[in-house]
Order: sequence, then C-alpha cells, then structure tokens
Amino acid sequence: MKTRKLGRQGPEVSALGLGCMSIGIADVYTSSVRDDDDAVALIHRAMDLGITLLDTADVYGNSERQVGKALSGKRRDQAVLATKFGFATGVSAAARRDAPDRMINGTAAYVKEACDASLRRLGVSHIDLYYLHRVDPNTPIEETVGAMAELVKQGKVGHIGLSEPSVETVRRAIKIHPLAAIQTEYSLWSREPEAQLLPLLQEQGIALVAYSPLGRGFLADRFRKPEDLAADDWRRGNPRFQGENFQKNLELAERVKAIATEKGCTPAQLALAWLLARHPNVIPIPGTSNPRRLEENVRAADVELTAGELERVDAIMPQGAAAGSRYNEAMSTLLNG
Repeated sequence: MKTRKLGRQGPEVSALGLGCMSIGIADVYTSSVRDDDDAVALIHRAMDLGITLLDTADVYGNSERQVGKALSGKRRDQAVLATKFGFATGVSAAARRDAPDRMINGTAAYVKEACDASLRRLGVSHIDLYYLHRVDPNTPIEETVGAMAELVKQGKVGHIGLSEPSVETVRRAIKIHPLAAIQTEYSLWSREPEAQLLPLLQEQGIALVAYSPLGRGFLADRFRKPEDLAADDWRRGNPRFQGENFQKNLELAERVKAIATEKGCTPAQLALAWLLARHPNVIPIPGTSNPRRLEENVRAADVELTAGELERVDAIMPQGAAAGSRYNEAMSTLLNG
C-alpha cells in the first residue's frame, strides 16, 4: 500500500484509510457488521492489506469499542487511530449543564470528558488523531481547539483535526494549534472542497481526509433503484437518493462506469483512483462491512489514471454535477458553512 502524510507534522499513513462507521451502526446502512468478531476480522483484514489509518467516532454505535478490540495487543502499534467527538451524546449531565439542549458541544469541559470517554471505550492510552466532528456554533472555535491542544500536551492525543469546517474556521483554528487533517465529504459527486478548502489545505500543509468517497455507495455501482435500499436505510432520506435526483445521478454513475469498464477496473476503484490523483494530501477513507469490497477498494491504490482519463471523468462529473443536496435540511444545519 502506498502512503501519504497526515499533514506536515503528522504521521505517515496508508493512501487509503478505513471508515469504521458501518461496523458500529447496524441500522444505518442496508448492510453493516452486526457481530464483534466480524468487525474485528474486517479490521484485521484491512490492516493485513496495508491499511493503517482507522477512522471512527464516539457516535458510531459500538465502533470505538470494536476498533479498540481489534487493536488490542501488538496491533495497536500498527495503526494510526482517529476518532471524533462533538455530538452531545450525553457523556454526562455535567458536561452539558450550561447548554442542555445543545446538539453539538465544543466547550472545553466537553472536549476533555469526551476524550476520556473515547479512551475508555477504545481501551487505549492515546488517540493518534482527534477530530471535532462538527463545529459548535455556540462556542468559539478558539476555545474548542485550545482544549484539544491541551489534550496533545497531556499526551492523550497525538494530533488534532476538524470535520466539515468552513475555510474561515480553519484559518482561526490554526492560529491556536496546528491541524493535521480536515475531514470532509469529497468525491466525484461532492467536489465542493475544490473551490476554497482544498487550496487552503495545500497552502497550509494539512491533509484532506475524504469521507464518503464513493458517494455513499452510489458511485460503486451498488444501486439501480431506491428500493435497493432497506426500508430503514438512512439514505432513503437523502436528497440524492430520491425521485428524479436518483435517476439523474444514476445516469452520471453509468457514464463513469463505462470508463471504468474500458480501464479494466471497477467503478469504485475508478472513483477512489480519481480522488488519489487530485492531490497527494487527499486521503480517502471508504467504509464497508463487506470483506470483498474492502479488497476491491484497496486495489484502487494501484490504479493509475492517465491525463486523458482524468479529463473524461471531469467532463462527466464537473463540480455541481450531482443532482440534489448532499444532506437533507436538518443535517445541513449542522454544517459550518
């Protein structure tokens, strides 16, 4: 597996990471890992294939506990462990006493308590990369990042990052403490970071960790109709999976698939290879609960796209090509736009 750096000061990691949300939340996606042994086996297989960056969060069901179980013993030193905090999940009443109705909590008190809770669930002494999952609109980012910096000083955290921040938030945050990575949705059908965020990260030497790099499975030739999703799959409520949007996006995905077929790779491999070709500081973290798809994704790191192929893909999927917003209205309110 090829490697990349998590920012100028961060560790070297595999060019592709493993997003671990689907192993911990059995009722979010159509298929997900429902057994600890299966989850551990999937993570071990990923590591055996060369993946070193494991990405989880305190709101991904049992994911932190499962990842920690997979990293017990000698495996811990073989991984760069990333997790996230910020959604006010009720770690304790004390952490939220000043804002009991807050959905996102970035207060200094909550930062400390959330980190300690994650360390316990993971069963580790330190977290390699600790993210703020969403920016708290009621807490200055300086307070949140300052508290995260204290965790670094204490040795509980190696490096820090933000998830879904605005460019202005990033600029304010780096005045307080260096950021190793920014996590945001980035894929062929979510190219918003290219306008302002990616240039800033390149300038500052910050990695862009791309979640949902396969368009939540759409770019991986997973779906032909909305009914392919289970009745309780959250994507049924996503604008891009509904009505005319679904059909328009399916047509785009089919055109990308045609290029992949010519290339002799899968659509998922083409989508991941395209991301890897954007810039050396982009690190996709596709998630999966399927060992076969895991192996398929890993092989994407060896797919080299020519300049002509990149141009053809860009012509099919320019910025703004995907039909529908990437989140519904409720979820969009949590973005730091």
